[in-house]
Amino acid sequence: MSKNDLHPFRLILIFCAVAYCQTAFSETWTQWRGPGRNGVLENQDWPQQLSGNQLKSTWKIPLGPSYSSPLITDNLVFVTETRAKATEVVSALSRETGKQVWSAEWEGAMSVPFFAAANGSWIRATPALDGDDLFVAGIRDVLVCLNSKTGAIKWKVDFVGQTGSTLPSFGCACSPLVDGDAVYIQAGGGFSKIDRSDGRILWTVLKDGGGMGGSAFSSPIIATLCGYRQAVVQTRSRLTGVDLTTGAELWSVNVEAFRGMNILTPTVIGDRIFTSSYGGGSFLYEVTGDTSNGFKVTQVWRNKVQGYMSSPVVVDGHVYLHLRNQRFACIDLVSGKESWITQPFGKYWSLIVANDQILALDERGELMLIRASPEKFDLIGQHKVSENPTWAHLAVADGQVFIRELRSLHVLDWLKD
Repeated sequence: MSKNDLHPFRLILIFCAVAYCQTAFSETWTQWRGPGRNGVLENQDWPQQLSGNQLKSTWKIPLGPSYSSPLITDNLVFVTETRAKATEVVSALSRETGKQVWSAEWEGAMSVPFFAAANGSWIRATPALDGDDLFVAGIRDVLVCLNSKTGAIKWKVDFVGQTGSTLPSFGCACSPLVDGDAVYIQAGGGFSKIDRSDGRILWTVLKDGGGMGGSAFSSPIIATLCGYRQAVVQTRSRLTGVDLTTGAELWSVNVEAFRGMNILTPTVIGDRIFTSSYGGGSFLYEVTGDTSNGFKVTQVWRNKVQGYMSSPVVVDGHVYLHLRNQRFACIDLVSGKESWITQPFGKYWSLIVANDQILALDERGELMLIRASPEKFDLIGQHKVSENPTWAHLAVADGQVFIRELRSLHVLDWLKD
């Protein structure tokens, strides 16, 4: 063997080193509220404590304002921002360093009504990633599909321009949902199915008229109820099951809310669905029936406590919900009664649960670790992670915690005990 030849053992070492670099991160976060779109992370082994000593800053980069949660792959992080109150920008960043890999932009800005101006006139929906396709909902009721590897725009749907709908007064808030060959979104004053290959609108249902009265705040999910796979969609006035192929309404129930503020993503537990609304209360509904005889939805119970913007998590038959009055509550799913309610915190929490641990990010920049228990509010750790507003949904992958501050993205390693 010549001196330039590589010994087989050295080849093995090089191969292993390359393989390690390519698989250093394995967990991902590719849509609204994580892998299951429900804030639940399976097979996680989180630290048992949360303190400043355990949270090590990895990198932080400045960004324009946004409420979108970051998306995470094994090597990239995708973020959105609004620049100069005129342009929406999507960027892919190195997960290891935060360095920009590519960016894409389009014109996109509007001013929300004065009474909501404090909550910002910038992009708010969380994108969805599936394979090489990245789907981004812009504030002006547009849906843009980009190549996730290059940032090239594949197609763009302008719901206002293409359907004649009214520009929603509060902007598009729905996070797109990818399923097979289609993308689903509440935009254009209704719920639409889009061909993911070319952006064709295949159908639009649940039309509420658009504008102030009809622009939905909630994001849909897909669930199997009574053995039938369907979309569960919450408009500003109703909770509805929708056939994924035809768009037909399978069942529907009115959900009381002040000025249509049905904001939460529906939470499915078996054949039952939990939701909570501003001005309405908290509700558990049950769907029965089948495709032959039709479906029926009935209210199991109603509780006076009101959710607002924070979608809940479920642990062992209990709903953990941040309320309109800024308190945190545990509700028994069987009885509908509160097990406990805390003192007030901030205006908004994003929640992720692994086993019996809940990681909560308060909009005031407080990160909290809570033991899920119906017996008491068990706060086992708390640390200030930002001096700026943190309205965007928290994301966690491979022990890394992604904090989307209003004008930056901060990545921290959550170290073991």
